Parts: sequence; structure tokens; C-alpha cells
Amino acid sequence: MVIFMSEYKILDNVNYPEDLDKLDVSKLEELSEEIRKFLIEAISKTGGHLASNLGTVELTVAIHKVFDSSKDKILWDVGHQSYTHKILTGRKDKFNTLRQKDGIAGFPRSSESEHDAFIGGHSSNSISAGYGIAVANTLNKNGRYVVCVIGDGSFTGGMVYEAINNAGRSEENIIVILNHNDMSISKNVGAMAKYLSNIRSKQGYHKLKENVNSKLDKVPVLGKPIKRVISSSKDALRQKVYSSSYENMYPTFFEEMGFDYLGPVDGHNISDLLEVLRTAKSKKGPVVVHVDTKKGKGYQFAEKNPGAYHGVCQFDVETGNPDIAAKDSFSTAFGKALCALADNDKKICAVTAAMKFGTGLQYFNAKHKKRFFDVGIAEQHAITFCAGLASQGFIPVFAVYSSFLQRGYDQIIHDCAIENQHIILAVDRAGIVGDDGETHQGVFDVSFLSNIPNVTIFSPESYLELEASLKRAIYDKKGIVAVRYPRGSQKLSHNLVCLKNEDFAYEASDSKKLIITYGRITDNAYTARSELEALGEKISILKLLQIMPIPEEALDIAMKYDEIYFFEEGMKKGGIASQMLMSLYERGFRGSFKITAIDNEFVKQGTVNESLGEYNLDVEGMKRVLNGTESDKV
Repeated sequence: MVIFMSEYKILDNVNYPEDLDKLDVSKLEELSEEIRKFLIEAISKTGGHLASNLGTVELTVAIHKVFDSSKDKILWDVGHQSYTHKILTGRKDKFNTLRQKDGIAGFPRSSESEHDAFIGGHSSNSISAGYGIAVANTLNKNGRYVVCVIGDGSFTGGMVYEAINNAGRSEENIIVILNHNDMSISKNVGAMAKYLSNIRSKQGYHKLKENVNSKLDKVPVLGKPIKRVISSSKDALRQKVYSSSYENMYPTFFEEMGFDYLGPVDGHNISDLLEVLRTAKSKKGPVVVHVDTKKGKGYQFAEKNPGAYHGVCQFDVETGNPDIAAKDSFSTAFGKALCALADNDKKICAVTAAMKFGTGLQYFNAKHKKRFFDVGIAEQHAITFCAGLASQGFIPVFAVYSSFLQRGYDQIIHDCAIENQHIILAVDRAGIVGDDGETHQGVFDVSFLSNIPNVTIFSPESYLELEASLKRAIYDKKGIVAVRYPRGSQKLSHNLVCLKNEDFAYEASDSKKLIITYGRITDNAYTARSELEALGEKISILKLLQIMPIPEEALDIAMKYDEIYFFEEGMKKGGIASQMLMSLYERGFRGSFKITAIDNEFVKQGTVNESLGEYNLDVEGMKRVLNGTESDKV
């Protein structure tokens, strides 16, 4: 099956890992260049994660040459760097369906292939899962290997250190490949990033160690005792090799934690990669292989600006024009609004977890650098860090994707809510996000935030409502305040707008039927209502801006109606609709109601419009629900 126009001399004959057995190093190098070309061509048509995959081509080829992924377990952290892995494991001919409805996922999925060992949509989980799998291998006595490929950006996530602490003191056969490119999504930050850079720049020690050990192994009787003496004096040995400016950073972190440390090696040199991976495979116990790669390698635009080409929509291969950070978006509107507020208030601080450009905080960083904090991929730390700032009278605003906010749930409750610390959560990508699939859908934040005492939640539909909500969150509310907004741009084709300080907007008709909704899908609800009214059916509509606490006046309005139809772009259980209905029932409401929301399932990949249609949250679906014909959906 030919998907793309180009023909590939070697890649066309490589479909599964066993096909690599026939190729020598020179052919593997040619294959890597063809895969890189294939990726650029494919992702230019489907969109996806480009730069991270261009940087891991040779590494992935080498892993599949040395290990058997049908038995050995290869874990990818973060899984957006697994495209070459998918190409080599039977999914090359499906690459035109990448991240599309019913197509292959942009992340590893065990349900998609036996070669995908573990899910990898969020960072920093691979060593924990890999250690668990390694223990299971030991208990099962199957002799299989576990390989965890983890980027240095993931090392800002605390879960990594919890896993290393446990795996390092074990004797399990787990191989951790540190893919070091100095990037997460934005440029890596923090002490660990500097530390890893220093390790990879100092190769003298590793070469000396290997040479000394090799020679001592050949010395009869005295060889092993001398090795033990040298091993016990390794700090002194290292200080002789490394310059004094690095003395306080050695012995290496990984070895002190119980791992054998190999590298650093050139992650684009097939021969070196094969050698070091075979060495790692021959060792017993936990091993770290330090690999140096270039994010975006082989495509000049991605090499020059890997952050911009981390995740892209369709783009022109020749010009490199990516469709990434739209100026017309909620993220940009938020970033500019926060920056404007901070111009006149020195207490406002902005916090991001490695998503400066994705959340629109580049404007704040440019004007208020001392009050801008990128903590790296560390959402739990970010929230408690905000609580610390708030405890001293500052006003921290943490801009974070909804799906990543989940990682800091305990910190929201324990470190912020109990003592009512005033922090603002700017929840980006709230609702359905589309092609990244189950791991990235922002459909849980309402249900998990709204059940925390004293939390206020705004869900604006337009840029003006977003700006107003942000200002109210900072100055008019106490405790935790979340302002949640969707991916992309506003769509506002009606006049049901919340003005300054209004918690909701209401438009009455001569009817006993009421629509209640909030956020982006209000536009669909308004359109569906208008089209049905054109056919003679009268329906009132109530749009909430402040969705928690539910405004008392909104409850008063709802009590006037006999039929209530809730439309919610989130989870049905624990959502605003179910909580509002409980309040109405306590007030004596005994009319009929219908909740249209996501019910007890994960939202699969597809376009936003496809997913909204799947759950009757588009215009046609809402019309079917309102006139009782949703069962007729085709």
C-alpha cells in the first residue's frame, strides 16, 4: 500500500523489526535517513510531533536491532517520540491515519500493537512502569528485558526520582535510555538540566574507566583486588579526570543511585549506539545509557527552532511554515490580558510547567521576567510553589493544560484549598482537544475541581469574557479560582454575552423548555435553539459563566421551567449539570431533565468537531436531543 508519493529504497522493504536483521550498519544509516524523510513528508500532511521524532530515528532503529519488542518491553517517555517505533512495528502503511478518528494514535497504545508496552501520553512515568515490568519478569522467570526511553525534559518530573530510588537499589534488568537533547517542549530549565549537560560533556572518565578495567581483568591474581581498591576510591579518580569546577557534581548521580552508567554516546551514530546497547544488554541489574541527540535533526527549520516544531498541524515542507501558536486563540488572549494586568500590579506572577509558548505566557516573560517562572515538567511542584507565593501576598497565575493539571490534584487540595491560598489556575485546552486522544482531553477538570470546597470556576465563551473572568479571579475572589477555556479561537455568532461582573446570561422565550450550558458549546446550543425556533418551537437558554459555585439567581431561573436540557463538554458524573440538578431537586424541582455529556468513557482521537458530534454536542446533535430524536443519529 503506497501512502505518500516518495519511494524508499530500503524503508519500502522494512515493515517489522525482524527485517532489520538483514541490514548492516551502512544500510541502517540509509534506512534512518529514509525514515526521517518519511516522517517529514507524513507529518506535513497529518500534523503531529515532528522535532522529537526526527531526533530519535537512529536511536529507535538501534533499539529494535538489539532488542526484540515482541518480547522485550520498550517504554517511551514521553510517547510522542515513538513514531519511528510505530513505523518499524507494522504501522507504516497506516501513517496517513495518524492522530485521526479510528487511525493510529500519536502515543503508544498497548491496544494498538503488541509492540507498545505501556501508555506514554504524559511524562516521567516510564521508569516506574518499567521497574514494575522488570519485577514481573523476574517473578515470571522469563529473562526478558525492559528498556525505558526517557527525555531529559522528563527529569524535571519528581516521579522519575521516586522510580530511580527504588529501581536503583534492586537487581532488576532495567535499561534506562536517557535521550538528552536539552529540550522538553520549551528549553529545559533547572539544576538537573545543567547537571546532565555537564555529564555528557565529560567523556574522559568513562574511557579511562573502561581501559583500566579491561587491563586489570587480564592481570592474574591481583587484578580483582586492585579493581576493588580503585572502585572504593572512585571519587578521587574522577577528580583527577574532571576539571575542578565539576568536582562537587561527582560521583555521577546515577551510579550513586545504583545504576551502571554508560555513555554519553552520539545518538545519531548507529555503530556507537549498537555497541552501547549490546553492552547494556550484557550487564546485570539497572543500567543508564546516556544518549546525546539533536531535536529536529535533518530538517533545518525544526533544528533551528525545535520548540516551535514540537507539535505541528499541517505544514509546507519546502517553506517550513507550521501552524502552531495562533494569534487568534484563547491562549494568546489570556497571555496578553495577564500581561496587561501585571503592568499595573507588581504582585501578579506567572507560572508555567514547560509550556511558555503553548499557554501564551511569552508576552509576560518578555515584559515581567522577574515575575515569570518556568518550573519545567513539574505540575505538582508548580501548584505548591504557587501556594508558597500566595502565602506571602503575591498573586500567582499558573497556566496549564487541563490534562496536565490532573497531575497536581493532591497539591490543589492539601497545599492550597485547606488554607484557602489565593491562586489562579488558567486551565488551557479545557474540553475536547481532538487529535491527541485520550491522554490529552481536558474533560475532567470541572468534575475534579468543583468538588473541592471553596473553589470558584469560570468558563468563558469569548475573549472578552476570558479577560473579565481573569480580572475577577485575581481581584474579586478568594481561594482557588480556575478560569478554564478551550483550545483554538472563539466562535461567537450570537449576543448571549456575559457583561462585566455577570455570572450568567439568559434569554427567555414563551416556553417551558430551558437549555443550560456553558463555555465553547454555547454557540452550538444557541444555533440549535434558533433553528428549532424557526420551525415554531420555543426554547429559553441560560449560559453560565461562573459555573462553580452555581449562581443562586441561575437556580431561581431554572425553577420556572418544566423541561431542562443540559449540554456539558465534560464528564456527566460530577459535572455541573448533575450538581445543578441536585440543587434544583433540593429546591423542589420535579420536572423532566436530560443531561448530554460524556458518560463513563474516555474521548478518543479525532477532530474536535467529530468528537462533539459523537456526544451530541454539535448543532445537529443538540437539535436531536431537544426534539427527542437523538436515537435516530446516523
